[in-house]
Amino acid sequence: MKIAALDNPVRASWLANQGFRLDPGPYVSEAYAARMLLQHYPRTQLLGEVTERIFHAGRFRRQWTTDPQHGVPFLGSADIFQADLSNLQMITKKSVAENAKLPLEPGWTLITCSGMTSGRVTYSRLSMKGYACSQDVMRVVPDTQKIPAGYLYTFLAGSLGVSMIKGGVYGTSVRHLEPSHVLDIPVPRIGEFKESQIDALIGEAMKLRQRFEDEVSAATRDLFESAGIPELLDLRWHDQPRDINFSVSGLTPMTIRALNFTPRTRQILSRLSEIPHRTMGDICRDGRLARGNRFKRVESDSENGVQLVGQRQGFWLRPEGRRILMSEDEQRAVKAVNETVLIASQGTLGEGEVFCRPVFAAGSWIEKYVFSEHFLRIVSGDPEFSGAYLFAFLRSEAAFRILRSLATGGKQQDIHEVLRTEIPVPECTPSDRERISETVRAAYRDRDEADKKEDQAFKLLDDAVREAAR
Repeated sequence: MKIAALDNPVRASWLANQGFRLDPGPYVSEAYAARMLLQHYPRTQLLGEVTERIFHAGRFRRQWTTDPQHGVPFLGSADIFQADLSNLQMITKKSVAENAKLPLEPGWTLITCSGMTSGRVTYSRLSMKGYACSQDVMRVVPDTQKIPAGYLYTFLAGSLGVSMIKGGVYGTSVRHLEPSHVLDIPVPRIGEFKESQIDALIGEAMKLRQRFEDEVSAATRDLFESAGIPELLDLRWHDQPRDINFSVSGLTPMTIRALNFTPRTRQILSRLSEIPHRTMGDICRDGRLARGNRFKRVESDSENGVQLVGQRQGFWLRPEGRRILMSEDEQRAVKAVNETVLIASQGTLGEGEVFCRPVFAAGSWIEKYVFSEHFLRIVSGDPEFSGAYLFAFLRSEAAFRILRSLATGGKQQDIHEVLRTEIPVPECTPSDRERISETVRAAYRDRDEADKKEDQAFKLLDDAVREAAR
């Protein structure tokens, strides 16, 4: 719980500045401390003065579609933080045409403005151009004649900006943030050279993130085309007949659940079985194909412990999560080894849920994070089949539908521990496998480099502001 600092009590002038709001949000200590720090800065401008407009889309009717020719990818308030945008749901072009505020443009700063995560900040990337976005996301459109877009994002996403943004959040069960609550945020101006330097770093990070998205998609396409099954790249799952009125023979006590034998999935498995392949169980025999270990969570502050990444956070650009205290031995037991594929293996079957979607643990993630037991760890035990190659396959729509068909359990589904060993993985040729693996590795090197450039931008800004505000 946050409380106002006793040496900085709420004053009548603050109430007037906030329209006499009586909820505590605008007056908590972090937001006030940030404003007080910037009062000592030699030059600031209000956010409303350096932007063309700040708005959200307002409520609108959503008509959903599965046909890419008639749809536009749609970003919800959680989707804007996703690293890979290739699995978004779509709304109709008609829905977008009815509301001109829906499409995004690269370079805008995006702020969640409804729900318990109100006040989280990211930016509109190159791949988001023209995508429709929810009314639960506020768009901050910079006036690039007055301020560089990347610099404005860096300030708003940094510790000072976020604390002031969250200071304007109001509400209880459903928290809200309106454009009028952020217009008066003071933006420090640190000089044209440093602002351009920060803007360039964010621009480079944006390009690297686009390369990351392009490369992982290219690796999956390369795999299916090299295996001679390009038709499985575009399944048009929802255009196929529904899985009803079918029969199965030769059942065993291992499973009698109808979902595990659906005709649409059987067709995918049949096609994969027709080409040279190895089973997942065979590839992982000397590796790992199991859920993570359970462990105790002991909360820690930001200075200590290690960051825990859960199923939802694992898919974000920059995973955020609890920090927990763990000994080095405990960390080794739950950290991922290099090139581990992590499948979200507990959840429900909604189309927008992460259940059965994969993430790839490589590079900086190996040292920075520990992962919850809810991830299925897939570690290749065969040097001919790298983790990067398995990820290129498992991120495909075909593999996703196979994994979903292996669901078992009640409210919270899991992936059947026997059936998952029988998943057929295309072999391709050794040279194909190496090329595909290197494409995935290059993508994750680009992602790590993008993170570094963003971190450099945040540090440049923070150092400049605190030095000048002394």
